[in-house]
Amino acid sequence: MSEAINDKKVFSLLEVTLSIKKTILERYQRSFWVKAEMNKLNHYSYSGHCYPELVEKVDGKVVAQMKTNLWKDDYMRINANFLNTLREPLKDGINILFNATVNFDPVHGLSLRIVDIDPVFSLGELEREKIETIEKLKKDGVFHSNKVLSMPLLPQRIAVISVETSKGYADFLKIISNNSWGYKFFCFLFPALLQGDRSVDSILYQLRRIRRIKHHFDIVAIVRGGGGDVGLSSYNHYSLAKEICQFPIPVLTGIGHSTNETVAEMVAFKNAITPTELADFLIQSFHNFSVPIQQLEETLISATSGIVADERAKLLASARYFKSVTNQLLIHNRHELKSYSRSAGHHLAYFFHQKRMLIVDCLNRFTRGSNSLQKSRLLDLSNIEKSINLMDPINVIKRGYTITLKDGKAISSLADIKPGDQTTTITVDGIIVSEVVNTKRNETT
Repeated sequence: MSEAINDKKVFSLLEVTLSIKKTILERYQRSFWVKAEMNKLNHYSYSGHCYPELVEKVDGKVVAQMKTNLWKDDYMRINANFLNTLREPLKDGINILFNATVNFDPVHGLSLRIVDIDPVFSLGELEREKIETIEKLKKDGVFHSNKVLSMPLLPQRIAVISVETSKGYADFLKIISNNSWGYKFFCFLFPALLQGDRSVDSILYQLRRIRRIKHHFDIVAIVRGGGGDVGLSSYNHYSLAKEICQFPIPVLTGIGHSTNETVAEMVAFKNAITPTELADFLIQSFHNFSVPIQQLEETLISATSGIVADERAKLLASARYFKSVTNQLLIHNRHELKSYSRSAGHHLAYFFHQKRMLIVDCLNRFTRGSNSLQKSRLLDLSNIEKSINLMDPINVIKRGYTITLKDGKAISSLADIKPGDQTTTITVDGIIVSEVVNTKRNETT
């Protein structure tokens, strides 16, 4: 009960909360349907209860949020209904239409108790988002942009966006790497979340990484295991689909389902139902190149074999003809050579005889000339010898002359001697030693 404090009417907190509870119960006596986005399911496995966080967004901004309760029995029934209708469990990040009652507890405050959730509404919301995305892409003029790109003749370098532990990724690698024909592929994994509320940002992040190094790859492959339509909702997202549309190299998808094609698959260069089918498609592209090459190789071998056989036959015939002609030519030339050899022998013998006679004549003339020259030179030498003998000082002395020496040198002028000098005079029969007393110059000089 209320009480008065300082002339003020005061209520306890419990009284206030009970009053609010009474008012709410009187106002909300029946359950009602609400649509909202389930941001997080918050399922606790030990109790089986869920405490979903529900929000409403306008232009990406949260404009309302509410705590809710989903008790174990209701959760199991609703989850089974989702699995039966959507082939996916109740999970985070989907729009739901739920039936709820309003609860107010003095301790825990205001909350909604979820009694039921309509899975058909969630499926319809996915389809609505898909249609809106398609219309926006067509309005942007990019819906077919990736499809009109040219894929390399042999797409060997593959940037794979997947989860490393995904069975779909494992199947893809197994088919690609162990193909029976030995085709070689280079696969590089760019790991990403492939479903859930963070999957769009995760895939976009890896696509933008690949864009920066696009020259290292021929194609991008997005692969994952199977899943229902709710798990594929990320692939209807406008931002992801637009990035695929505008990607500079072909994007191929194999995200593991056979119904209700997503927008990402629609705009991709190639869509395969499963990762295995996508791997088979890539191997087939090698077949499309290698089989005609093999056929051309066989045709070329066959054609060249025939040409080689024909040319070999022509060569053998030419060789036989050449051997016959050369043998005849050799025989003819051998006879010609023998004839020339005999004729050359006669000519050479006559030539050598003529040259021999000329040499003999030259030798005779040289001998006669050299003998005459020798006699003439001997006579000249005799005359020179006689002249030398006449000039010999001994012979000069014999003719009445003498030689006077001073210090061993002949005196040829008065300038060579002076009074008092000792001289030696050589005569025909001896030597006279004298001392110069006086000198007198000839008057005629």
